[in-house]
Amino acid sequence: MVKNFVLDTNVLLHDPNAILGFADNNVCIPIYVIEEIDQFKKDLSELGQNARQVSRIIDGYRVRGNLREGVPLPDGGRLFVLFASGNHGREMAPYHKDLSISHLMDRLIMGTALEVARAQPDTPVVFVTKDTNLRIRAEALGLRAVDYDRQRKDVSELYTGTGEVFLDAAQIADLFKPGGAVPMPEDSNLNENQYLVVRSAANPSQSVLARVVKKESKIQRILDLKDPVWGIRPRNKEQHFALDALLRDEISLVTLVGKAGTGKTLLAIAAGLQKVAEEQTFVRLLVSRPIFPLGRDIGYLPGDVEEKLNPWMQPIHDNVEFLMGLSRPDRRGGRSYHELLEMGLMEVEPLTYIRGRSIPNQFMIVDEAQNLTPHEVKTIITRVGHGTKIVLTGDPYQIDNPYVDSVNNGLIYIAEKFRNEGIAATVTLTKGERSQLAELAANLL
Repeated sequence: MVKNFVLDTNVLLHDPNAILGFADNNVCIPIYVIEEIDQFKKDLSELGQNARQVSRIIDGYRVRGNLREGVPLPDGGRLFVLFASGNHGREMAPYHKDLSISHLMDRLIMGTALEVARAQPDTPVVFVTKDTNLRIRAEALGLRAVDYDRQRKDVSELYTGTGEVFLDAAQIADLFKPGGAVPMPEDSNLNENQYLVVRSAANPSQSVLARVVKKESKIQRILDLKDPVWGIRPRNKEQHFALDALLRDEISLVTLVGKAGTGKTLLAIAAGLQKVAEEQTFVRLLVSRPIFPLGRDIGYLPGDVEEKLNPWMQPIHDNVEFLMGLSRPDRRGGRSYHELLEMGLMEVEPLTYIRGRSIPNQFMIVDEAQNLTPHEVKTIITRVGHGTKIVLTGDPYQIDNPYVDSVNNGLIYIAEKFRNEGIAATVTLTKGERSQLAELAANLL
């Protein structure tokens, strides 16, 4: 049965192509959504860009027919632009001197949905919004309300980049040899650069850590990290997987996903310093974090660029000073991460100004990437020049951006899109190593 999907403003600002995401059903956009989108069109942020794209898409359908009567969509549905003309709209938006514009628009949008339901009682109406409170209010009025999630996935179902396989004792013995490799099992559903715990079928307690090299149809033992990486040794198998991906020059894109305290940022910076200062594979370590939102200027903070960035970049500085092993006498003597900056080995830069740049021969870390939209991550990765390695780290359960969620954020989007590419690897870290208290808090709170 065909349904009428009424879209809220935040759905289109989150995904300008949401209009095309409802198969052969009708997509209804209240005129008040168009008015709200119009307020964002001059914004220089990601929201402004999405607002302009939405306007162009809807205008493209306008020239094909009458939006009030419905314009055909590619999958068989129809696009409508409607307004509340009856009592439902007026009842939902009574005049009140203390009523804010945003609440007024919310009521008018819900009023439109109610009027669609009244006009077509035999056709199910679904109100789609990413606003939790608005979904509650809509349900209270008798509307069916849902969140917008085009992928329809739970974060627990997403690609982790790791796995487990069982092989016979002879193959396990081959993997234990330096640089050991064995053929991939037939009909195995493994991805390129997927990290595995390979166990003996006869004795599951016997295991070896390995990586899938799908283009060569083999499973290969990962790097044997006999020496510490800038003073850091992996404490668990997932950290070992992460360091293997970070230190391999043939892997240009690494996504490290995990909760707070699992070591994502520390491992990435340690590997970056190793590659820049010790092995000199890259000319500079470039570290950045999103200053939410991505498009906002940092001019409202006092001082020069470095002083403005300090509050945002302090977690990076803490990790660097930990890696440098600075003692109290070192600090009193003025030693700090500034030495790396002055030597040109490390650079801290806001993502705000990355558009238009080309970044060659650098080890680039983007921390807290879960706060980026898929388009923002695309903008960042397309800045990568020849010889650059980029590492995205983040926790999908700690999101500050109201326009993304644990599934539809830039970090998870990239991990899913590049899951079977030879130049990319994903590792999900689950065991906290910061402290016993931090691990307990991450699990209980």
